[in-house]
Amino acid sequence: MSPDNPDPERHADISDDRPAPPRPSAVPPPSESAPPAGSAFGSVPDGSAAVTAYPSGVELTPDEPRRPVRAVATVLGAALALAVLGAPLGLLWAAFAPDTPVLKTAEGAIYAEPQPEQPIAADGWFSLLGLAFGVLAALALWFLLRRRRGPVGLLGGVLGALAAAPVAWQVGRRVGLATFDRLLESAPAGQAFTKPADLRAGGIDWLGHVLPVPHGNLLLPAFGAAVTYTLLAGWSRWPSLRPEPGPASFSWVSAGTPAPTTTPEPPAPGAAEPPRG
Repeated sequence: MSPDNPDPERHADISDDRPAPPRPSAVPPPSESAPPAGSAFGSVPDGSAAVTAYPSGVELTPDEPRRPVRAVATVLGAALALAVLGAPLGLLWAAFAPDTPVLKTAEGAIYAEPQPEQPIAADGWFSLLGLAFGVLAALALWFLLRRRRGPVGLLGGVLGALAAAPVAWQVGRRVGLATFDRLLESAPAGQAFTKPADLRAGGIDWLGHVLPVPHGNLLLPAFGAAVTYTLLAGWSRWPSLRPEPGPASFSWVSAGTPAPTTTPEPPAPGAAEPPRG
């Protein structure tokens, strides 16, 4: 065997022991590769590119343009829904507020007691229920109308509570009113019966005989709705008052910096050293 004519079998053995040359990769380097789905480019202090990962399925789209017609429709719809809910509020008030005992006389009905407490209790029950109604209305609008949080939700809640209070008053005071009117006309003098609950600390004034203006404890539902909605807006963690998608995790990895290698752990004190050479 000579250097000019090497052994072919020996040449094959040597070539088999050598590592295969690296194949060219079809994947472009990290600096030229496209960002993964659900990520956005950022920057790090050394000026190299970085990637910020966001949860998959989240689309970062600009805010929709404001549409006044849709906002007005939302306010009117919320106000109408709360006004309709004033009817069950009135029935609830009539169930809790006590009736006032009266006596029939030749001039009409008079209180059976010199200073009855039932009218005061009726006003108190309406005030408490009205405040609770306003608080619940604000909470419902805050969580149901997430895309309309802000002036639209606040205006809808206040207007709806203002409309629900007179509805509750008129519905509640008419429970048992027909029986009272019948006894007031047909009962003999000296007969005792009861008068249904009514408000003395609130009512409606007409401005120019055209515009109704509520006053007294009829304003408490709107007051509760305004205060609750304002507190929710003040305690919101989002500047826009709407839930915003937050990054699930951040990864600031430089494109030109290799990943750090893991340092092997030192051997235990009693472990034998590996053979050298």
